[in-house]
This record gives sequence, C-alpha cells and structure tokens, in this order.
Amino acid sequence: MAFCFCFGVLFLLSLRTASTLDVPTGVLQMECRERYFMIAVGLSFAGDKPRFEAVDSTGVHAITEEYAAECGYTISLLPVLGHVELRASYFSCHTNDADDEVFTFNFNLIVTRGGKQATYALNKTCTLSLPWSPREVTCEVNYMEVSVRSEATCPYEENGDSAFKPVLYSDWKVMFQRAEDQFLPMNLSEARKLGYVFSLTDERLVFRTPYEQPHSFSTEVNGVPVEVVHAVLFSRQSWVVLVVDLLAACSMHNGSYDGGYMMWETSELLHSLVSPLNETEVSIGVNGKLVEKKVAEERGYTVEKINTTLQVSIPYKAEGGYRKSFVSRDLYEYYVFRLYLEQISVDEAEIAARLRFHRIIVTPLLPCHIFTENQTLLRERAFTIYLGGVPEDVMLVSIQLNGQEFTLPLTNMSTYNLTEVLHPNGTHGYTLTVLFDDPVVKLQFSRKALALQHILNVNYTLAVQPGNEPYYHQTAVTALTRVSPPAFDANCSESSIHFKLDHRPFDYFWEIAIGSDVLTSDLANRRGYIMSNDSQSLQLDVPLFTNGYKYQNVTLKGFSGTFEILVRVRETSEVQTSTVKTCLFNPPEFIMCSTDGRVTVVANLSLPIPSGGSPAETSLKDKSCRPKDAAGTRALFSFAVNDCGAIIMLGRDSVTYRNEIIFSSVRNAENLSSRNRVMLQCTYTVAGLHALFSAYKFESETVGVGRIVRSNRIIEGPTVEPTSASTGHTARSVTIRPRYQPSAKYIKVSSFLKNLSNKGLKETSQVNVFTVI
Repeated sequence: MAFCFCFGVLFLLSLRTASTLDVPTGVLQMECRERYFMIAVGLSFAGDKPRFEAVDSTGVHAITEEYAAECGYTISLLPVLGHVELRASYFSCHTNDADDEVFTFNFNLIVTRGGKQATYALNKTCTLSLPWSPREVTCEVNYMEVSVRSEATCPYEENGDSAFKPVLYSDWKVMFQRAEDQFLPMNLSEARKLGYVFSLTDERLVFRTPYEQPHSFSTEVNGVPVEVVHAVLFSRQSWVVLVVDLLAACSMHNGSYDGGYMMWETSELLHSLVSPLNETEVSIGVNGKLVEKKVAEERGYTVEKINTTLQVSIPYKAEGGYRKSFVSRDLYEYYVFRLYLEQISVDEAEIAARLRFHRIIVTPLLPCHIFTENQTLLRERAFTIYLGGVPEDVMLVSIQLNGQEFTLPLTNMSTYNLTEVLHPNGTHGYTLTVLFDDPVVKLQFSRKALALQHILNVNYTLAVQPGNEPYYHQTAVTALTRVSPPAFDANCSESSIHFKLDHRPFDYFWEIAIGSDVLTSDLANRRGYIMSNDSQSLQLDVPLFTNGYKYQNVTLKGFSGTFEILVRVRETSEVQTSTVKTCLFNPPEFIMCSTDGRVTVVANLSLPIPSGGSPAETSLKDKSCRPKDAAGTRALFSFAVNDCGAIIMLGRDSVTYRNEIIFSSVRNAENLSSRNRVMLQCTYTVAGLHALFSAYKFESETVGVGRIVRSNRIIEGPTVEPTSASTGHTARSVTIRPRYQPSAKYIKVSSFLKNLSNKGLKETSQVNVFTVI
C-alpha cells in the first residue's frame, strides 16, 4: 500500500550533547551528526587492530564486520587520515532511543599496545538536529537502512483522521520480492537469522540489511548500477490486515576518473515503485557533512542532471579530499573522497523522501612527479640542487652522494647543507648544497674544455608515511670550472736552480716532464737531480751542468743557465704550460759538453803558466786552437770535441773525447811536465749517441760529462761516472788527426760497438768500429 508523506523544510538545530569525562587523548573526535554518531581514534593510539564493543542493558556486544552491517555500524580503517572511524546510526541495535529525538551511545574501545590490552569506555548523547522526513533511506558503505513514519492515516476513513500505530507482534511476517518473483513469507525471527533487522521505535518503522543479501537484487537504471531490496511487512490485526511496503534502493556506482575529475552517478528514480517526482533537490558534502551551495561551487563540486541521471563531479585535488602516496616501482598518488550526498525528492502527492549516500570514491594511481632542479651558480663554487614536488606524506630520510651514504640530519654543515622548503599547496622540497671542494665530489679533467669537471651523483631515499615505504629518486649534476695547469716557483742558488710545486687536488690530471722524459724518481737519480715529493709539495733541485740546462752568453765573468720544466696533459702528453727559469752563474772554473759536440771551458791556469806567462799564451793540443778570451789566470776555450787534436777513447758503454790545455811557450812535448798540463775530456754514453763522428757532425741525446783533470784535482760537471770507469775497463786512446781523415760528414756508432763484450776497448782504427756515410 502507498504511504502519504509530508515534505519537511530542511533546517538545522543546535546539537545538545553530553559525554563522559576523561576521554583518552587518542580519541580524536566524538561528534553527533544529523543521522549518526561518529568516533575517530588515532592509529598511533589505537594500534594495529582496535576493536569496538556496543554496551547496553543486555550486556556487551562485539562489533564484528558482519554484526556491524546488520546492526547499523560502520567501522572504517583510514590510513590516509591516520585514524579508525566508527559511525553508528541513530537506529543502531544497542542505542538508547528516547522519542526518536535523544540517542545515547555507549561503546568500549579496546586497544593493544606493547602486548598489553586496554579498554576505554566512550559514551555520548546526541539530540536530533533535523526533523525526520516521512521516508528516509541511508545508503551506507556496508548496509542499507530505510525508516518510515509509523503513524499513518487510512484513506478509506470517512473523516480521514483515524490513525493507528502498528505493533510488531509475533504474528508479523515479511515477504521479500525480487522483480517478478516473490519469496515465501517468514516470521521476523527467521529474517533476523538471515541478517535482516526490523525494529519499531516511538514513531518510526526501521528496516536494515547488509548488501548482497540472498533476497536483494541488482539492476541498472539508465546505466547506473543499483542494488534493491524490497520487503513487504504484513500482519492481521483484528479485522484489519496491515501491510507496510518497505523499499530500499541504492546506487552502487564505484566512481570514475576523467580529465582530472572524480565522477559518481545516481538516478532520480532508483526503482519503478517510487512515484514520479515533481522536484528533486541535491546537496553535496564530504566526510559526513553537507556544505552550502556557495562553498560547493568554490571547491568545484558540481551536480549535473542528464535526463534522470545525477552526475557528481569533483576536482581530484579539491578541498575535502585526501591524498595518499603509493610506491609501485615508481611513486604514485591517489585521492580519496568520502562523498556524502543528500537527495530530497517530492512526489506528485507532495510527500518528501530523503535519501543519503555515504560513498568512498578513489582515483586511479596517478604519477607523482618529484623533480630536481639544478640551481648551481659557478661563482659560488658549490652545487645547489632543489628536490621539489615532494608530497606532504613523503619524507626524505637519507641521501647518497657519489655512493657515500648520509643519514639525516646532515652533520657536516661546512661543506654540504640540506634545508627543507615548505609550499602553500601542501608539497615540500629540499635544497641540497655541496661545495665543489668537498672530498665527496668527483673530479674529471675535460681535455676539450681545458676545464675541471665536478661530478655529483645524488640518490635520494624518501619514505612514504606511515609505514616508511621507500622510494628512490636519482639525479646527476656536473659543473665545469676553468683550471690552470700547475705552476712552479723557481729560485736561483750559487750552483743550481730550485723548483717547488704546491700540490692541488686535481694536479694528477697533468704530468711533469723534462724535455721528452716524464719526471720520476728514477729519472732524477740518473740525471743527478735532487727531488723530494710528498703530499704537500714537489721540490726539485737541479745542479749546474746536469742534463736539461741551456747555456747562453758564456764569458769569463759567467754565463746564464736556463732550465725548463714542462707541464703536459697526462692522457695525451700535450704540453699545456712550462716553467722556465734563467739564472746567472759565475763559477771560477767549469767545463760544458753540449749535445751537439761543443766543449766550452773556463779553466784556472795559475799552476801550468810559468812565472810571467799569460793565459792568452795557452792552446789546446792543436796549437791553432787558442783561447776565446783570457784574463788574469783564467782562459775561455770553445771547440768541437773532435777538433783541436782530440783523442777518442771508446769504452764498453761510453765514448770519451780528450784534449789538453798547453802553455804554448813550452815547445817540446817531452819537456811538458804534469804541472804544465790541464786535461780536458767529455764523455758521452753510447746509448745516447745518434752518431759518433771524427770530422764534422755530432749528435747526442744528452750532454756529455766534462772533466778538467790536473795532477792535484779534477773539475767536472755532473757526478755521474762514465760506464767505462764504473766497470773497471781501461780506455785505450787513439789520436785522430783531422787532416788524415776521409771527408766523412756523418759517422754512426754501429751495433757492434753498442754490444761490445767485456773483452775491453777497441781502437778506432779497426774497420768494424765505424761506419762511414
């Protein structure tokens, strides 16, 4: 039979509530809403598995998942919000209902923390804030509930004002209908065993059922999935048969996502038994609270009517929703809206029905775009990297810099620093600063750019809260800084040039060379350099007359000696720069044996010159070879090693050219005493000679070892001894007179000479010693 409903204007009354004292701090909310009571408990307080019990005069009743759907409770675990929530219908099983206006709730909250269980009593009294409509349907997450006004006027009464209030006697029965089918009637106790609950309050008849019961059915209304349960309640009372038609129909649309909007649909007419509607008013809200139309518009909530379908659209980032980060290889996010929709319909008889939906709609997984931005300024000589777009439920817990792990907070604030940046849209970011000079930064020399490349690979470890689910974000930044090759400081001393190089971290990109040879400890030892090299500096002392010097402006007063150190790119041996130092030297006596076979000598002749004699009167063995300059007791000679009556002495690994300074007034060589002789000799290693000559051309890789030999002392260049001297072989001399030599211009040392055995020295008169070209 049809009911006559009266439409009530929507209005709000102040809530009058009372609750017990000493509510635990972990209980975040205990609120009375228009048609239900809500408790929210923080998960940090409630632990993993909080439980609720309903308490009434009959005892304590555990609220399990099944029992909650039957008795009007909804328990939702909401990790996105960080709490667990209990919603209890005003008509829930164990609520103390006074005149359908005052409702008292008593619950036990049971939590387990640290292996210990604690029970907290929670109670609250709620006063109805909005009058009941003649017919109200609630589509909760886990059940459907319909209530109708129990006081009805029989239309066949003559005066129209006779009313009765049905009472649920034991002879009441219920018959479920599904489409064209009818199930056999059953009494209410049998229906309760199947999960159906019928109750009679002071003014309302209430029917509640979980979803997907055996007697419900699913259908589609204009493409909208709908679940329907149709119960017909009837009883014979005296000569009257009372029939109550109870119908609950709920949209089961799961929601969808399209173009940045979350969509949900229902229909104006969810079942054909509902009378055609004259008017429908829809209000929208979230989290169990409706919002005013203006607020809904500001947030972007819209309800569009397409034929008889109502389509709800909510921007996925709109206020009132909740977002959650999710890791599945990459980082994603999804948004959750706890949609609350109220639909007030007025039929042709102007009877109002109020339909409420509690629905959770969720977006699909959406990519979460965490990004890095290189904000490095070269003039600051530091990397500045911004990690942005980090959701509010994601925290940075550690970073790796070039593979080295750093947990937060960072401690070495002198060379690197990390600061958090908050943004009004709820996201946050981190700014990382690392100095170029920090040891963790990798260095690489760029040949093309002639610059130092600073490399920093950063691996951010972020954790989604709660649960600390890790997510890794990587980036790499580089910076080029111009660098100069290493430069030596150079100083002159009386008999050497001193070089010093202070080490820099990136100096290993270059190599130090003397001529074509890389400077090593072995090279320094062979050439007579004095070198020390530690973590702080490289020091090189180059004595006069060692290999590598160039001499100019040689006079009796002295000469300039120049030594050059080359700096080359290690990978290519390309010369980048050099340090050249020229010093003035004035030794009293010296001999130079050049690589081109030139001998330059300044000798002190105070002993061989007789009393009253002059250095200008001296000569070499060839008396035509006179001094270039002479003064006091010293004379300057410059001549080719093979000229001026030179004698060549061949050793196993060396060649020695020997000559003498003779006081020319002594005519007969037989009359020359050791006092009148000054022996000059230049020794070259055979391995370093490109050619051995007797006439015109000479070429050697290294300078020769010069000596000025007297009976009482030897004046020589470097301290490196000729091989022949070190091996104990005696050199046999052969005088080579240029006028008897063939017109050869280039004479090479043969392999036979370079591989002489230990049988001694061979004279140059043997034909197998020289090859004449």
